[in-house]
Amino acid sequence: MALQVIGAGFGRTGTESLKKALEILGFGPCYHMYEVMPHPDRVALWRAAAKGDLPNWDDVFAEYNSTVDWPAAYFWRELSAHFPDAKIILSHRDAEGWYESMNKTILEVLRQSTDPESIGLALIGQKVFDGKYEDRNHVIDTYTRNVRDVQAAFGPERLLTYELGSGWEPLCAFLGCDVPGEDYPYGNTSDQFHDRVGNH
Repeated sequence: MALQVIGAGFGRTGTESLKKALEILGFGPCYHMYEVMPHPDRVALWRAAAKGDLPNWDDVFAEYNSTVDWPAAYFWRELSAHFPDAKIILSHRDAEGWYESMNKTILEVLRQSTDPESIGLALIGQKVFDGKYEDRNHVIDTYTRNVRDVQAAFGPERLLTYELGSGWEPLCAFLGCDVPGEDYPYGNTSDQFHDRVGNH
């Protein structure tokens, strides 16, 4: 099994809903941060990756057809090269709305974390945000730069910029799927996020 879909969007851009949507469309199982946290071996793998010890991507995703969200989204360049036939989905929302969601969830976790080697601090805090995750402007600039970099890296035949709230149609058109007869999934509110996340 090789990845068919790689999510390059940051967390808090509807990635859990996108995970569920991809699974409904037949691109599951889909790897997400929530696939990492209950498994100490996966936590250890991504902690090592944050230090530069990259894993064997085929082994990491051996049981998965797709991936969205951090930690994998940070490595979209490596993954897109390793799985050249995979489609890229850049989940996206306006930068201000994204920051407000981040500030209530992931950034709160980073502020409270006491383990510098956690995936949160080592990968998201340091690698993604250069250790400046308390600097609102820097965080937003990092988000918008990632959007630009992804959009510059791929043509429309390989990349979909998927706007939060767009529903099934653009996703199904891009992936060549019929639109399901059920509503597009929705989930992972700020409260739900805090119910699920620990210090990993």
